[in-house]
Amino acid sequence: MPNKIYIRSAATVTALGLTLDETWMNLQSGETASRDIDRFSTAAIDHKKAALVRENWFSGTRDLQEELLETVLSQLPSLSTPPFIIWTGVKSNTPFIESEGGYPLKDGAGFRENAAEYLKIPNRGIELNAACASSAAGLALGAMMIKSGKADSVLICSADKVSRFIHFGFSSLKALSSYPARPFDLDRDGLNLGDGASAVLLCGEKVLNGDAPLAELAGWGIANDANHITGPARDGRGLVLAVKQALNTASAGSADVAAFCAHGTGTRYNDSMEVEALKQIFGETPPPVFSLKGAVGHTLGAAGGIETAVCVKALKEKTVPPTAGIENPEPYLANRISSKPQAIGKGCLLTTNSGFGGVNAALLIKDLS
Repeated sequence: MPNKIYIRSAATVTALGLTLDETWMNLQSGETASRDIDRFSTAAIDHKKAALVRENWFSGTRDLQEELLETVLSQLPSLSTPPFIIWTGVKSNTPFIESEGGYPLKDGAGFRENAAEYLKIPNRGIELNAACASSAAGLALGAMMIKSGKADSVLICSADKVSRFIHFGFSSLKALSSYPARPFDLDRDGLNLGDGASAVLLCGEKVLNGDAPLAELAGWGIANDANHITGPARDGRGLVLAVKQALNTASAGSADVAAFCAHGTGTRYNDSMEVEALKQIFGETPPPVFSLKGAVGHTLGAAGGIETAVCVKALKEKTVPPTAGIENPEPYLANRISSKPQAIGKGCLLTTNSGFGGVNAALLIKDLS
């Protein structure tokens, strides 16, 4: 059985860039990709903003979700050992619910099959839906599969787009903001959705073939707070449990965490829950904290994969990106969250995601330098 689980490759597509390097570079400015939606009519609702990829980035002749997936898969290295595939789109057929026949109806198996066909590997895998924690939960499951000897390598991939169905659904829950999202700001009033895709390849040492991995996935945890179908437990108990599992898996403590990549949606309840969880985990001295969702939007099933990839980049660069939209932070995070990049020291990065149904997933990513 492998002693360590490595991140062999990590690729992203966001509204800030077609690659991880482009997204990283544009994150440093602290700007947001949120703009007025022109993909469908928002005349019936007040919420009109999302972080959308630019139309000229893609052909427009096929469904955007398929193009997002193929673009992120094209950035992977050649795969000498065909990986087990875990597809983690939040709910793959939602973009087609209102379709008038322009695109065929697909489910998770369809997109997983697309991934296998594009990569020319066997269609061997599963679909995992853990709402907005899907990618993070998929990474935890992939790590467990490798650790137990059930797979040599696992590809966790996802692609979600801002569709009318999803946007109007979040609007009906009063979870959206009419302005660019402001994670952990006292004046926050909701999230923006975002287009995005991620592909993270995990493996054990024997299939590295001498290649240098990007980082180690040292710890993982999944827990449910059993509170409400859409609302998180206000005491953060599910998130705290998931983080403790991740730390225990890595034989690490809270002092080993150099920075925290928060779910940070910008909604009143999510961000308050995360602050409460941070207090329980780190006491009164949290590490530097950041959220990507003010910049790239909430990318649904792809969020955890995108955030994991950015964490890998942050470890390499010894800095974490700004939190777009932050002006008046929660008092607990004063001087710990910033609209500017923050330098970090050695250690692990902790990244978490939470989703409908009370699911929480935590990952601990370790630098190898």
